[in-house]
Amino acid sequence: MPDPAVSSYFGLPGWVVLWLLTIASFILFGRRVWRYVRLLKSVRGENRLDRLPRRLWMFAANVFGQRRMLREPVIGAAHLIIFWAFVFYAASFFWNLLRGLLPFLPVPYADEIEPVAGVLALFGVLGLAALAVAAVRRYFVRPEGLEQSRDAAVILGLITVVLVTQLVGLRTKEQAPELATVMWWLHMATVLGFLAYLPYSKHLHLLASPFAVLFGDLDATGVPPSSNGAARREEFTWRQLFGGLACAECGRCERACPAHLSGAPLSPKLLMHGMKELVRGGNGKSFLGEVVKPEEIWACTTCLSCTDRCPVFNEHIPVLVEMRRRLVSDGEVDTRLQAALMNLTRYGNSFGTSPRARAKWTQGLEFKIKDARKEPVEYLWFTGDYASYDPRLQPATQSTARVFHRAGLDFGILYESEQNSGNDARRAGEEGLFEMLRDKNLQALEKARFERIITTDPHTYQALKKEYGLNGKVVHCAELADQLLKTGRLSVRNGSEIAATYHDPCYLGRYNGVYDPPRRVLRSIGVNLAEMKRSRADSYCCGAGGGRIWMEDTPGIRERPAESRVREAASLPGVNTLVVSCPKDLVMFQDAVKTARLEDRIVVKELMELVEQASRPAREQPE
Repeated sequence: MPDPAVSSYFGLPGWVVLWLLTIASFILFGRRVWRYVRLLKSVRGENRLDRLPRRLWMFAANVFGQRRMLREPVIGAAHLIIFWAFVFYAASFFWNLLRGLLPFLPVPYADEIEPVAGVLALFGVLGLAALAVAAVRRYFVRPEGLEQSRDAAVILGLITVVLVTQLVGLRTKEQAPELATVMWWLHMATVLGFLAYLPYSKHLHLLASPFAVLFGDLDATGVPPSSNGAARREEFTWRQLFGGLACAECGRCERACPAHLSGAPLSPKLLMHGMKELVRGGNGKSFLGEVVKPEEIWACTTCLSCTDRCPVFNEHIPVLVEMRRRLVSDGEVDTRLQAALMNLTRYGNSFGTSPRARAKWTQGLEFKIKDARKEPVEYLWFTGDYASYDPRLQPATQSTARVFHRAGLDFGILYESEQNSGNDARRAGEEGLFEMLRDKNLQALEKARFERIITTDPHTYQALKKEYGLNGKVVHCAELADQLLKTGRLSVRNGSEIAATYHDPCYLGRYNGVYDPPRRVLRSIGVNLAEMKRSRADSYCCGAGGGRIWMEDTPGIRERPAESRVREAASLPGVNTLVVSCPKDLVMFQDAVKTARLEDRIVVKELMELVEQASRPAREQPE
């Protein structure tokens, strides 16, 4: 095949034509990208360059390894092949481009090197097969939320042309050199056109998504940096806006969102699409109110399913929390939520009950629980509001105390000095209230003498561990029970005939990765454990998080998330018990069992209740 860069076309050498195409492509590409960079530099800052080694590992695993995509094996494998075909073809293109622009270089074109040509041919064939899988999924077996836009068809078409022209060129450069030359130019022009088109298209995510992964949230807190809230473009952080540019509109977040699936108006996919249009559009547009309505903002349960499923690590919850902060400051708050926030401010708990009544549940015990303010303890039990005040939960709280007592655990509580951890207040948009509660609790903890903190509430666990700065000192009761059983400090009677399924709480599972300890505990006490389809990281939210437990149900929803979840548990053959390890889950699911009329089908039990029953001496076991 003659060298395309030195052949003459319309009286011009090939390298001149290639220079003209390259300059035009790079100018169009650079102008648009620089506009986005300049815009992102002008809004609120946010440090996303900390802990660089961990970021690089996350980048390698989820960009080069496509780990999150592989949670859906078929399309994940297809996407992995397309990605690596893109990598090799991009490397080959820039090699050939440099050689074509500078034909005097004493190097061959990439596809003139036999091993490289072999790799390109292999990935070309595999890439076309993977594109066929992607096309069938998009146009024939399309999952809910996956866009069928013209832009998507253009991108699929362009990628196909890039692969086909390279393959045809490889096959014909000896037998049909003229055709191979045509394919070479078509390949180069398509890639340069593709490069110029990307920043202007909805598929900008092909460029933005690797950076979105690199700058992802390492701590999974679900809250943005402290602020007065946001309503307009300039009030969001650069990373929040960047999420819109990185969004592929694949719908994975939407298919996992309990608010969306229950029929609430919230769509995390459309939220990110709105962010994208906010970046691309004018500066005067109010995002809050004009694009996203308050009822959408309040529908979120902050369960983290959207972010956990997003292959580009977009952070939907911080965007919603920013707008909640603005709504709270403007007084646009649900009546019940407002009452709960007022109770937290006045009493330190959401029930509006005197702090002196916080430890009233201890009166039903056969032993005295130490006051950690007055004497040193090994474990400080941060009990939480619901476990302390809600009559429906107090039997489970007492069971937990009995387990600790039987294991010989040296533990105590803060009595009336304990305040709500502030987790839900913070996610409801009351950042100032969260800071007040945090500071009061830290002051109480400073006066107590302890080695570690136990909590039964995953929401409290998240706040203490990641937002109070106490990581390494905090343990959930499921983790502690697992340790007590492993070390033999707690003896149990194996032989339970309970057939149960376990629900992973959002703030214990997705936020903190605690999946195995509660399952080991259940198996240790002889529970026959079955798994729901949506378990572990795919667990379905009960609907209580983010302050939703304090709000009215969203009007017009099809079914509350808790009802959907108990139906899922009840549908498992032979299962008669739904086990939880979160006080809010216990409340939500017990109510849902009644409203779904499943009382004769399934019962909801707290994990520590079952442990307490299994740890009773033989003389105290029920007949």
